[in-house]
Formats: sequence, C-alpha cells, structure tokens
Amino acid sequence: MKSPDIDTPVSTNSETNQTKNGFLALVSKLCFDEKLPIRFMYKSVPEHLNDTGWRMFTGYETEEYLEDELSNLVPVPVEKMCSLDASLKELVTYNAGTVWERIPGSDKWERVHDYKIPSANVDVDITNDIDRFNVEQSD
Repeated sequence: MKSPDIDTPVSTNSETNQTKNGFLALVSKLCFDEKLPIRFMYKSVPEHLNDTGWRMFTGYETEEYLEDELSNLVPVPVEKMCSLDASLKELVTYNAGTVWERIPGSDKWERVHDYKIPSANVDVDITNDIDRFNVEQSD
C-alpha cells in the first residue's frame, strides 16, 4: 500500500497506524485561559496510543512557556477542538509532517513548509567499540 502524500487529507482508504489510533491533541493552555483561538498547529508522529500527534497553539506562546510542557500544554480530544473551531475539522485529517498557520483576524489557514517540527530528545550513546560495550554490560 502506498503511503499517503503529506499534502493530502487522510481518507479511510489511506489511513495508517499513525493516524487511526489516537484521539488527543496537546493544546496550549492560552487557548482556554486567555480564550485565544488556535492560530498555529502541526502534526508530529504520535507519542502513544491516545495521541494523534497534533499540537495546537495560539501563536502567543514564548519559548519559556513552551519549555514547561507539563504545565502549559493540556491533552484535549481533537473532536472537542473541532467543535470549538470548525475550521480545524478538515485540517486534522492530514498526516504527520503537516504544519498550518493563520494570521490574526483571518479565518484562512495556510500550509507552512519551512517549519521544523520539534522531536523528543533521546539520549542514546551508540558505539561500535566491542570492548566498551562489554565494560558497560559488566557494570
């Protein structure tokens, strides 16, 4: 089966494991605390079975705000976000690697092609040195 193109919505015929399992998005608390609309969103590869991979932001988050993910991002059902903003309904059918934004005061979403989606940092020490590997195993 050919994988779906990232520029097209996912249909039930082209659905993959990265699109069909989850139902939650991580959403900035500014959306709820300050009653601000979603103006920037992207889809990463889901991190767990309930995760869709969608990350939704108001556009007013600072770097410091985003660094404290546990305090400032809340898991919300994608369906609820779509009921709050009907313009999200079509966008959330797109696959991982998709980024969208809209300027303040506009209802029109635009694709973003030059944004690098952040990924989780994983510390892995890779070695081909068999002696080093054996020492680490005996510790």
